[in-house]
Amino acid sequence: VEEIGKRLAKAQSENVRLERTIQEKKDQANVFANKGGKLRAVAKRMRTLAEELEENKVDIRREDKTLSPFVIECQDIVGPIIDIKTVSVQGMYGPAVKQVNLALKRNTHLLVTGPNGIGKSTFLEALARGDTERAVITPGVKVGYYRQDFSSLDFDKTVGEELMDVMQDKNMEVVYQVAAKFLIPAELVKNKVESLSEGQKGLLMLARLYVEQPELLILDEPTNHINFRHVPVMAEAFNQYKGTMILVSHVPDFVASIRIDEVLDLEKLS
Repeated sequence: VEEIGKRLAKAQSENVRLERTIQEKKDQANVFANKGGKLRAVAKRMRTLAEELEENKVDIRREDKTLSPFVIECQDIVGPIIDIKTVSVQGMYGPAVKQVNLALKRNTHLLVTGPNGIGKSTFLEALARGDTERAVITPGVKVGYYRQDFSSLDFDKTVGEELMDVMQDKNMEVVYQVAAKFLIPAELVKNKVESLSEGQKGLLMLARLYVEQPELLILDEPTNHINFRHVPVMAEAFNQYKGTMILVSHVPDFVASIRIDEVLDLEKLS
């Protein structure tokens, strides 16, 4: 993706600039230190500044690490996975329920579009919680739900507990392996979800989907908070997904990288 390439080049350029500035501060510190007297305090400040810049450079290098390719597996289920009957859209005079009658089978990717505020996220939430007035999900189908606000995670649980909850075979060794695969350091596995950065919460959501292996994947703005370097890997994983997928995304490059079989434009229904 062209935009991702531009941002990566910018980050690399920033890293080079930091290295040059750090060396300048170290050289200045050495000069002031050799002159003695009050200039030693200046030298100390130069060294402190160089150390702070060094920390920033290390952070950028850590961010250079990109997700490895991954595949979200799912069971092969015959017939419709979900039968969407109605959708509530926010129109000029308030919410209105519209008939849809859209049956989605395995290996079908649906893109839901429409302007902000029309009800895309509300629609996905209703599907995920099994609102039978909106849709019927085939019994036995596992639903994987990526919420853009991460509220489907329990912030009081640890990272390990969140992964263990969706594992068929509970295995702490596998928990650490999966966490590492999604760039979550081992020292964070026993920490509460609330302690994670927004980006790490996004990676944890991806890790859960990877472990859960859902037949129905509901994705609400999955690129929000995710480092841009990971986006092409995410797109390829969703592109290859063989289950039923319902996607909302405002990122054209991301959507263009994913196979879309059907489009539900809520604006046309309003």
